[in-house]
Amino acid sequence: MNKKTLLTGAGGLVGLQVDADFRIEGKDQLDLRDWDATLNYFEEKKPTHVIHCAAKVGGVLANMSHMGEFFYESMAMNLNVLEASRRTGAKKVVSFLSTCIYPDQAKYPLVETDLHSGEPHESNFAYAYAKRMLEVQSRAYRKQYGVNYICVVPTNIYGPNDNFSLEGGHVVPALIHKCYLAKKNNTPLTVWGSGNPLREFVYSEDMGRLINWAADEYEEDTPIILSNSEEISIKELVLTVVDAYDFKGDIIFDATKPEGQHRKPTDNSKLRSYLPDFEFTSIREGIIKTVDWFVKNYEGCRK
Repeated sequence: MNKKTLLTGAGGLVGLQVDADFRIEGKDQLDLRDWDATLNYFEEKKPTHVIHCAAKVGGVLANMSHMGEFFYESMAMNLNVLEASRRTGAKKVVSFLSTCIYPDQAKYPLVETDLHSGEPHESNFAYAYAKRMLEVQSRAYRKQYGVNYICVVPTNIYGPNDNFSLEGGHVVPALIHKCYLAKKNNTPLTVWGSGNPLREFVYSEDMGRLINWAADEYEEDTPIILSNSEEISIKELVLTVVDAYDFKGDIIFDATKPEGQHRKPTDNSKLRSYLPDFEFTSIREGIIKTVDWFVKNYEGCRK
């Protein structure tokens, strides 16, 4: 059987790092919310493998402001992609979840088996439940149809080609954009929250390598966390970005603004059992690369 891989969400920062024969970059190319259009595309391409990265995504502000949109659009895409994959004979589907969909009161570190063990954080509950249902759908299809549909749980991903929107971007790209403007305009750098929350970040090239591995090698019916399990505070992250820009202005942490969960550390022991020698890019090196890319591509990048 000749392997033919279809990638959804190919225009995002991870999609550019993943090996694929067919790439769906956005809804202008194919609206995955549209069942007939999705099924027709899959019938035409007949992929043997599908890597499903597409989703309605954003940071804390976007999640809180557009909960209905995030739920509906993510659910529609997930339902259509997996069902079209099944109907057209795809042998394997790798679907993206996220550590942000874990319960707000989860035990730490996060492990694969605790995904559904409580309510998600109120700031992103709509997106979180839509993503959780992607795992449920994958599991149900495995049981009824015997298909090899798996889920991976990446931690926060950053890197070139991200969405650097100040309102809709995740913490790293939004911060990189903010610092760029603060230096350019000689104004203070204002950061949402206290700076105390802790997060884990994985550089997009590293995540691409892990996704390619999962598509070829991972077969278990339970998800696998893709993380370096190394926490860094938002304050440390800010200082790393500031250092990459050589920004000399004032830094203001606005503790009146929402900042999400305090921490959500992961246990990557399952990943390490498969890839004990995998080397992750350091946060400093990854931020420097991302800042350099953003500055060079400022006019044309997503922002």
